Amino acid sequence: MKKIFEKIRREQVIGVIMGVVIAYAITAISFIGAAIAITYTNLQETALPAIVMISVVLSVLVAGFDSARKADNKGWLWGMVAGLLYAIVFIGIIVWVADGFIPDMRQLTLLALSLVGGGVGGAIGINFKK
Repeated sequence: MKKIFEKIRREQVIGVIMGVVIAYAITAISFIGAAIAITYTNLQETALPAIVMISVVLSVLVAGFDSARKADNKGWLWGMVAGLLYAIVFIGIIVWVADGFIPDMRQLTLLALSLVGGGVGGAIGINFKK
């Protein structure tokens, strides 16, 4: 187990964290845009689940892409790590705001989309290394 952690460079961990931070910035911008659109247009609140899922997928794609650019290899894995971290924080925020954890398919879907989206973004990102 110690050998595994010895192979992980500090830059890779920072890359994952920065990727997730950028992903949350994208999420915040898209949520603010959706709130403005719902307030000032005819867009209904029933569109919110789709907006959230699209925002999550785009955000974790970017997180995976950015994380993999700092990696030496296995970009898909680093992208999935970024997606998992994104999902854990997102679900943690949901639990905090909802004042308790009520497991349902939305959290499972969010987790699955985050893992797959991060992995795809990582696979693309490893090929765009600096």
